[in-house]
Amino acid sequence: MSEVNDGDLTGRTVIVTGGARGIGAACVRRLVADGASVVIGDVLAAEGKALAHELGDRAAFVELDVTSEESWNACVAGAQDLFGPVTGLVNNAGVVHVDPIDELAEADFRRVIDVNQVGVFLGMKAVIPGMKAVGTGSIVNISSVGGIIAFSRILGYTASKWAVRGMTKTAAQELGPFGIRCNSVHPGVISTEMTADSERSHGMADKQPIGREGRPEEIAAMVRFLISDEAAYATGAEFVVDGGYITH
Repeated sequence: MSEVNDGDLTGRTVIVTGGARGIGAACVRRLVADGASVVIGDVLAAEGKALAHELGDRAAFVELDVTSEESWNACVAGAQDLFGPVTGLVNNAGVVHVDPIDELAEADFRRVIDVNQVGVFLGMKAVIPGMKAVGTGSIVNISSVGGIIAFSRILGYTASKWAVRGMTKTAAQELGPFGIRCNSVHPGVISTEMTADSERSHGMADKQPIGREGRPEEIAAMVRFLISDEAAYATGAEFVVDGGYITH
């Protein structure tokens, strides 16, 4: 009798938000490579469709505004129609705005909170009924080292990422009895479009024990682990992938 591979994702349907590029796209590629069917949820239609076309029949693009409950419900329904019940969610979509507090416009603060925090809430809310119905599920919320320590000039980002960390723990408590796990991943400086022109980010990486920026694929590896049954006993936990930055 052959052993069951708990890391095999065959038959899983996973939604990845912000999946058209960066960390999200790396997660999509890794999950598809390991057998999952993946819906790329994003507002970047051209890039999302191109990625889905590249990856073949087990990837599909569904336009998703994470700040809209209606958009979320349509995405989940579309994913189920395409691939079957949604048993995995990667809440990855995020934005950042840089300004000192006394110069930060309310609209800019609210936009960051809406995408990074409200989007995570709406995503969890949308997938939970289906996960309860099938008795299993894994939700991975992408936070940040900025959800464990603080950074100046990015108040909205820091506030939202701390919130994601707490929301994850509440979700884990509520959903565990239904066979649903929820964990947060906390990347450090990762080489993506968001950090490409940031001298501040490059300087952070230089000072950490692993003195380089991380690769999106390194976050995707952690996400794949948490989606899979290899992480069956992990819920409500924080998984830091930061090159050792927060050891300082």
